[in-house]
Amino acid sequence: MIQLKENGGIPRSLILVMAVVAGLTVANLYYNQPLLELMRAQLGVGEVEANLITVITQVGYAAGLCFLIPAGDLYSRRRLIVSCMTIAAAMAIVIATTSSIYVLWGASLLMGACSVIPQFFMPIAGQYSEPQNKSRNMGYVLSGLLVGVLAARVISGLVGEWLGWRAMFYISAAIMVACLVLTLKVMPAMQSNFTGSYGQLMRSVLHIVATQRPIRINSMRGGFAFGSFLAVWSCLAFHLARDFGAGSDVVGLLGLCGLVGAVAASGVGKWVPRYGVWRFSLAGAALQLAGWAVAWLFGNTYAGLVVTVIVVDVGLQYQQLSNQSDCLQRLPQASNRANTIFMTSYFVGGALGTFLAGCGWEAGYWPGVCLVGAALALCSLSVSLWLDPQHNIIETTR
Repeated sequence: MIQLKENGGIPRSLILVMAVVAGLTVANLYYNQPLLELMRAQLGVGEVEANLITVITQVGYAAGLCFLIPAGDLYSRRRLIVSCMTIAAAMAIVIATTSSIYVLWGASLLMGACSVIPQFFMPIAGQYSEPQNKSRNMGYVLSGLLVGVLAARVISGLVGEWLGWRAMFYISAAIMVACLVLTLKVMPAMQSNFTGSYGQLMRSVLHIVATQRPIRINSMRGGFAFGSFLAVWSCLAFHLARDFGAGSDVVGLLGLCGLVGAVAASGVGKWVPRYGVWRFSLAGAALQLAGWAVAWLFGNTYAGLVVTVIVVDVGLQYQQLSNQSDCLQRLPQASNRANTIFMTSYFVGGALGTFLAGCGWEAGYWPGVCLVGAALALCSLSVSLWLDPQHNIIETTR
């Protein structure tokens, strides 16, 4: 089995496996988005209750980031990954078979919590890659993750239209079993980065939050950016059904536009050290604001929605990769804990964006959603301009 040493390099084959498995596991978070209208109709619930399926899944993911990812610095990452895959497979079966919205909410919470596997991989890429390849290899893993997000929406939309929404979750369970077999075969054991108890580990996370201002700033920017991004997808199925008469297959096909974001992530990593986190953050927030302007003006056309999805997505990738890579490189011996802080904030922001977009839909349909998405992008921009005014604390404190 492969043995990894800090800064010693990671074989391309393992980077490829991590990228593929990252995409297949993170997909669990997004299968439900194109299916919300189908799930709502079959379960006999309202749009708010259906929207909560996505919100609760994101909250579960945030909880997993908060309580499971730090454990990667203390316990065997390989064992944690295998356990998460097993539980995610079981929860997919529960979702596929239940007729109760409450059981579905509970299973979605656990499935979200156990879909954090890509966030074990990002610190591995950051800690064990050669120094000059860290951002690049993290970009590859992130690209795999983004392709998984893209494929989840496309495939679930098509499967939902052809076979029904329950079939998608049976397929999800089978995918998790396949990932489990692959992980057991190729994932190496790695030394822990922390000695002590789990309680001490979690207290050290709070210490990092309290003492590392750049990590707090990175995390805030990322959270607002992700909330803005998810505002598009949380109500897109409702918008297409109400204003276009379109089904889940069209929602899924719009996910193909996310391929642009995945390509952007794979190429952006090598430029972050040259241009800096602040510039990438500023550019990403500006792109998201531009995307929401298009959504407001042309959101009743397919062309307008395509442009919105692409521009908001690329803006997110600019902000995620730059801010996340800085967090991990800042504290290499606490990479899982640094990633926990960033990604917990990221998905709390995502859950907030999903919830607020649902409120915006209730209040004003698609224009209400546009206002929510633009406001969150503006919050991310404001963090850079007001809390980080010296063209980046992150560069000046290194």
